[in-house]
Amino acid sequence: MPPERKLLLAAGLARDYRDPAYRRALNLDLQWFAAEDEGRTEEPSEYKIRKAREEGRVAKSQELTGALVLLLPAIAILILAPSMLRTFVSMIRFFFSRAVELDPSKDGIIAEAFFNYFIRLALPILCVSVAAAIFANLVQTGFLFTTKPLTPDFSRIVPRFGQYFQRTLFSTEGLFNLAKSIAKILIIGAAAVLLIRSRIRELATLQSQDLWSQVTLVASLAIRLLLLAALLLLALSAPDYMFQRWRYRESLKMSREEVKEERRQYEGDPQVRGRIRQRMRELMSANMIANVPRADVVVTNPTHFAVALEYDRETMPAPRVSARGQDEMALRIKAIAQENGVPVVENRPLARALYAETEVGDLIPLRYYEVVAAVLSKVMALNEKRKQKAAV
Repeated sequence: MPPERKLLLAAGLARDYRDPAYRRALNLDLQWFAAEDEGRTEEPSEYKIRKAREEGRVAKSQELTGALVLLLPAIAILILAPSMLRTFVSMIRFFFSRAVELDPSKDGIIAEAFFNYFIRLALPILCVSVAAAIFANLVQTGFLFTTKPLTPDFSRIVPRFGQYFQRTLFSTEGLFNLAKSIAKILIIGAAAVLLIRSRIRELATLQSQDLWSQVTLVASLAIRLLLLAALLLLALSAPDYMFQRWRYRESLKMSREEVKEERRQYEGDPQVRGRIRQRMRELMSANMIANVPRADVVVTNPTHFAVALEYDRETMPAPRVSARGQDEMALRIKAIAQENGVPVVENRPLARALYAETEVGDLIPLRYYEVVAAVLSKVMALNEKRKQKAAV
């Protein structure tokens, strides 16, 4: 730190910029030029995306909405122009013919006529504009109704100049919006200049033409300029929409700590799940002897180890260990299995491996699927032979 800075700090006339309270007071972030959302490297979960959508946070381009709201009403004006012109002429005739006959302060027909003509002229364009706005939002976000954005948030009343300048000047979004605005001005301005230059001779002689030619020329030029601007804005809204989608995904990215916390809340604490699993194993171990008669096969060592396996294709993704034992317990499991007609298969490596690597209630490891499948198929074949002998 420079000596003059130390003197100012000692005198209390300056504060250390590293002081968190000082930074909060100014609402400044020293990481303005660092990567945005630093530390958020994980893709957002479906739960976070669904929660953001419920809060009204979706990827949406205002440029696309504005372009459609400009384009569709312009097309409506072009289609309805003859009818609107007749209505306008009728309105002018009505008011000019009654300008000296009626007293607007006493007769309500003037106000009634005004609203009648106004509705006839403006209502079709207003309806098309509303429909265009609804269509633009449905195309981007689908049907979404939420009152969350309308909830008062008094924290937004407090000015936060640091965040404002960071977002508008020193962020990817701010730079993109600046480039987008400059591009719109240049492209639409150039298109307008080219369009006007194509009719410059007619415009130069406009004062020598009759009223109807003047009106039609200016109106045709205005509607063409309006349609051209709307089409250009619609073309420019495509990259803006892609940027908004990318920005939306980036804003929802999560840090690894957030992923762990959400998983803990959504799926439960791993320690709690572990305790529940341990308790289930204890209960199944306590009832282990009662599970042996329901087993499909008992794999033995043949005298030192015994593991009873149970499998139901409809409810179990893999065979499950329903009982296991060593020495005396193994002999007891074998005896109960023989008493209840449960097949006992001798396979020393498999019996040792399952006893060492599994607990009661566990599914067998993936690497033993093939061996256990062979054992179960052998047992099923023996059961079929017994059924056939019993039938004979």
